[in-house]
Amino acid sequence: MMPQFTDICRINVRGGDGGAGCMSFRREAHVPKGGPDGGDGGRGGDVVIQASARLSSLIDYRYKHHFHAERGTHGKGARKDGRDGEDLVLPVPMGTVVRELDPETMEPLYEIADLTHDGERVVVAPGGQGGLGNTHFVTSVRRAPAFAQLGEPAQEHWIELEMKLMADAALVGLPSVGKSSLIARMSAARPKIADYPFTTLVPNLGVVRAGEYSYVVADIPGLIEGASEGKGLGHEFLRHIERTALIMHVVDITGGFEGRDPVEDYRVINEELRRYASELADRPQIVVANKCDVSGMTDRVAELRRAATEDGHPFFAVSAATGAGLNTLMLACGEMVDKLRSELASEAAPVTFDERWERRRREREARFQVICEEPGAYRVTGTQVERLVVQTDWENEEAIIYLQHRLARMGVDAALEEAGCRPGDEVRIVGRAFTYEGAEDPDEI
Repeated sequence: MMPQFTDICRINVRGGDGGAGCMSFRREAHVPKGGPDGGDGGRGGDVVIQASARLSSLIDYRYKHHFHAERGTHGKGARKDGRDGEDLVLPVPMGTVVRELDPETMEPLYEIADLTHDGERVVVAPGGQGGLGNTHFVTSVRRAPAFAQLGEPAQEHWIELEMKLMADAALVGLPSVGKSSLIARMSAARPKIADYPFTTLVPNLGVVRAGEYSYVVADIPGLIEGASEGKGLGHEFLRHIERTALIMHVVDITGGFEGRDPVEDYRVINEELRRYASELADRPQIVVANKCDVSGMTDRVAELRRAATEDGHPFFAVSAATGAGLNTLMLACGEMVDKLRSELASEAAPVTFDERWERRRREREARFQVICEEPGAYRVTGTQVERLVVQTDWENEEAIIYLQHRLARMGVDAALEEAGCRPGDEVRIVGRAFTYEGAEDPDEI
């Protein structure tokens, strides 16, 4: 039985909870009025997705779906901070797209990251912030703060991992046009080959070496008319072509058992590529007429060559069975791939990928939104705002007053007023409800 190719997985991730800050005062002989000395809680560990060149599938996430990082420990007196939790690093193949899922529908909400480089990583479940000890809340008017922050509980959510093949060139075409035979001839790949449709059900990768060139070719399972609309396994197969720099369009010049028109086959596949993603129609493409060793194909080869040339695509006539024309094809592909790689390298901006994904995450966390849920009741949502609320000790009046000042400084009061909230209305954040008393001076701490 052919091994299953796992290219989409859904997993549940949760960072470690943050440790609580400590409320403590220095107590020593001959120091009757020692100041606050509570240490901070440790930060919870992050769940990190990291691209690895050593992996080729997402099979590790097929049977295990829940991943939790280590929690931080609580702070102690004498300014002793709690220990941070260990990060949990989950390796995935290069070419993995990470998406946030809607917790109810399990449909993708937005893209978190697209990991295309070895070692590139993104935090998908940040650990909870450790609570601050009472040493942080000393001001000119608050000399002995009798409160500290609680640790932030980490958020648990579902994400989707989708692996897209990282190949330089993709062999595409109708079923049984000889793509598997070609990749077997061109590389050391040994795909299952038989003379009937849909022999290949999973993409095969092969490394081709021709002259000074070396590149990776993917044998994409055969497409059918209507693949762009999801017929057969169309969408699953087509998405693997998106990452390849070069399309090698293979056409059975004999027309197969059905006696199809090779030019019509060529048009059908190009139309499916265009319908699935318009940019695929503009992707560099070479047209490969296979099975040219069969007698009486001269006119058909000429017609297909004319159609490809009119579309601006290089044309090659080959035979996977005899090897005729393959060396020329392989060298030409290597030259085109090398040129495309150089163009992409020159266009690429010098950027630290990890910083890009981290910056995007922080921007998402900083946003908050005010929604009128019903007359006289408003809900505030947003990661940072909710974090402040869950870290507040609701049994301590000083801690609650501090929270009110922090929310005002973040602009929450101003946003509530702009949304129509008036004194006496109810404000809801996470599982807490407050009576709005009007905007405070955000400069007050």
